[in-house]
Amino acid sequence: MPPYLPPDAHRPLTLRDVSDASGVSEMTVSRVLRNRADVSPATREKVLAAAKALGYVPNKIAGALASQRVNLVGVVIPSLANMVFPEVLSGISDGLEASGLQPVFGATDYKPEREENVIYEMLSWRPSGMIVAGLEHTDPARAMLSNSGIPIVEIMDIDGEPIDSMVGISHRRAGREMAQTILAAGYRRIGFLGTKMPDDHRARKRLQGVTEALAEAGTALAATEHYAGGSSMGKGREMTAAILERVPDLDFLYYSNDMIGAGGLLFCLDQGLDVPGQIGLAGFNGLELLDGLRMRLATTDACRREIGQRAAQIVAGISDDGVIGAKRIELSPRVEIGDTIRG
Repeated sequence: MPPYLPPDAHRPLTLRDVSDASGVSEMTVSRVLRNRADVSPATREKVLAAAKALGYVPNKIAGALASQRVNLVGVVIPSLANMVFPEVLSGISDGLEASGLQPVFGATDYKPEREENVIYEMLSWRPSGMIVAGLEHTDPARAMLSNSGIPIVEIMDIDGEPIDSMVGISHRRAGREMAQTILAAGYRRIGFLGTKMPDDHRARKRLQGVTEALAEAGTALAATEHYAGGSSMGKGREMTAAILERVPDLDFLYYSNDMIGAGGLLFCLDQGLDVPGQIGLAGFNGLELLDGLRMRLATTDACRREIGQRAAQIVAGISDDGVIGAKRIELSPRVEIGDTIRG
């Protein structure tokens, strides 16, 4: 047989190229690349080595025409800029690593109509599963997910009824537990500061939990400060300045997330306020990014990476019972006192 010559770099590679490079038939190459079991290990290794050396990427869409599914998992989250979600996405990637499935991501900016469009576009590619942040969707989005015929996992939240499976924490419980921690430390004049309100349903549920726990203790929030835009340390400084100017006798500030909480902490320290003696602070999410601050902000670890991993395992069918879907997994939020709540 004449020596194999590499294909012209200006045309797409084909099965024939891999066949010529590996010395086996195109049908055998196809079986290897479709991960069929009826190929010897030696032949499989030879074909995969040839494909890798050539840089050949199989056409998964062509294969999907027969199976009606592609090896993709649609992942819909509110924001790629929010520091909360990269760790969730990392957990999803880890959970899918050995499954042959690949995640594709879409962001909604907390807008229900945009989420609906992202879900529509992703489902049009016939993915093998969908992972969607939150339990609140438009009626059309819920109908599309319900009728998709694939595993659907809603993540981050378990305070509601899922379409199929859900993995997350109870944000009402997280709010209640933080309120109980604040009260136990002796604080009584408490303010709540939140961004992306009211579109961030999980922050809204934490506020509900705080309100319920305070009411049970015979008190109530002394002030709230809401902002419809995104989170940043700068915005946290602005909101903290505004709420303390309006209600200067507050002795505790509970933020809807760590990013604005960190900005609030820096503002209080710059103003010479005694933290946590004069005023206490807490955020939410447990962002490691903030470990370099002069003081460790009190927060709640929301189990972000584990949520992503567990959701991916459900979609991939990696579970003890071998059943795909119809699972409810509640993880436990953990309050971390840090340096900003009195001991």
